[in-house]
Amino acid sequence: MNTAKHQAHIETPHPAAQWAETASLDAIQIDCVTAVMLKILDNKCKMSVEEQIALMAVYQVVKHRPGLLLDEDVHREIESARLCFDPLKSERIHALRLHAEQIIPKPVMKHFKSFLRESLYGV
Repeated sequence: MNTAKHQAHIETPHPAAQWAETASLDAIQIDCVTAVMLKILDNKCKMSVEEQIALMAVYQVVKHRPGLLLDEDVHREIESARLCFDPLKSERIHALRLHAEQIIPKPVMKHFKSFLRESLYGV
């Protein structure tokens, strides 16, 4: 394997992360990104693997921005769950996903997903 080529690939941010750097997402949109991240971790996300990778790249960029409904505790749980698998952590992620789905209005989430697809893929 070409080490220089591999190194460049590792250091190049995902296009979705580059988009997120300049996207002016409001607080509820940050919550939507977080909610989708919870769905991915809970294995309930219906996005393609490519879309999930893009969303995870967006999440990495925006997770420090304040949300409206979801707080820093949710981000700590996500980070903990990403570091290692644990049945208790999985249960906590599941509960947080359900909570996020309850408090974020469905039309808001639906609009956000359309906005994200259009912004990232032109679809």
